[in-house]
Parts: sequence; structure tokens; C-alpha cells
Amino acid sequence: MKEIGRYFIFLGNLLVNRESFKTHYKLVIDECVLIGLDSIFLFILVSSFMGAVSTVQTAFNLVAPYIPKYVISQVVREMTVLELAPTVMAIIFAGKVGSSMAGNLGTMRITEQIDALEVMGINSINYLVLPKVIASLIMYPMLVVVAGVCALVGGYIVGNITGILSPDEYIYGIRYMFNPFTVTFALIKSFVFAFLVSSISSYKGYYTRGGALEVGISSTKAVTTSVIAILLADYLLAQLLLSPA
Repeated sequence: MKEIGRYFIFLGNLLVNRESFKTHYKLVIDECVLIGLDSIFLFILVSSFMGAVSTVQTAFNLVAPYIPKYVISQVVREMTVLELAPTVMAIIFAGKVGSSMAGNLGTMRITEQIDALEVMGINSINYLVLPKVIASLIMYPMLVVVAGVCALVGGYIVGNITGILSPDEYIYGIRYMFNPFTVTFALIKSFVFAFLVSSISSYKGYYTRGGALEVGISSTKAVTTSVIAILLADYLLAQLLLSPA
């Protein structure tokens, strides 16, 4: 409970003694490049293969002759939009971006750069952490959209090459009984996961104590804690937004 209380106090300090808009704007743009552009290739690669593998495995399990082939792409669509794009990619996001945030802030802490900011009267949490949180909230939903599109395209290509189902069947299954709220749900999850990963990772890095070894430990704790928070939030959001009335 002490750790949770400390985390919420940390979040409260994000908006206290704020820097100017111009200062934050430059910092947010830099963080967007680090978070978004530097991660996009990994997201495209992983999501494309996830879509391809999901298509092959779904076709392998749907062996009954009375099940139409377009159901394969329908299942892949639901898996991609509801879980693969927002949730699985959030775990990858925590491993790549979250560990980087924790390591960066941890290094600044042990080299006394954060202490220097505090001595100058700057709210180091607002100056260092808030741009990371805002940039994550901007870029991660975009990465989720890219991952979803790439996963569906990966399934389309593999289905066409292997002959599992024709392009027309795949497209028909993608469109069949499509519920637009699933996209809204995925975007809601992406915003929540982006906030959790960025804030938890920054918190773990900011309060690093010790030396270089402790920076690595903080990065590891940031990833594991973020993954646990993602899974808990995923269940709670599904229960709140998708459970029948």
C-alpha cells in the first residue's frame, strides 16, 4: 500500500509547478520520435507475423466441412482488434519503451542530474516525466492502429499464398458482422495501457537508488510491474465495457 500511495503522489506531482507550453512542446516532440518512430518497425514486424500465424492456426483448427472459410478471417479480425493489437503489443511496448524510460530516468538519478534540476527550482517530475506520458498517449494508439492493419494484411498475404482462403473470402470475413465498437474498445485500451506503461516505468526509474546495477533492476521491475498492470487493466476494461448487461 505504501508503494501504491507513493505512486499516486508521484502522479499528482506531474501537474504541479508546470513548465511553459513551449518547453513541454519541444520535449513531447522529442519523446514522440523516441517512442513512436523508433518503435514502428518492431510493431510492423511483430504484428504482421502475428496476423499470419493467427490465420494459419485458425485454419488448422476449423476443420469441419460445414464451417465456411470466411470465418477464418472473421476470427483473425476479432483476435487482432480485441487482443493482439492493443494488449499483446502493449507488453512489447513495455519491454522496449518502458524499460528505456526507466533506464533513462534511473541513470539521471544516480548521476545526480535530477537533483540538479531540483536545486534549480524545477519540478523534475513535471519536466522529465510528463512529456513521456503525453508522448505515449499520442503515439501508442497510433502504433496500435498500425499493428492492427499490419496483422490483417499479414493474414491476407499468408491466406492468399498458402491457399487457405481466397482474397474475396478473406475480405468478406473481415467485413462480416463487423461491430465498430470493438475498434473503440481497442483504442480505449491503448490509451489506458500507454498511461500505465509510461507512468509506472517513469516511477520505477525516477526513484532508483544506488548505482548502475540498481538501474538494471529498476528497468526489470518497470517491465514486470507494467505487464501486470496491463493484464489487470485488460480484464477490468473487458468486464466493464464488454460484459453483457
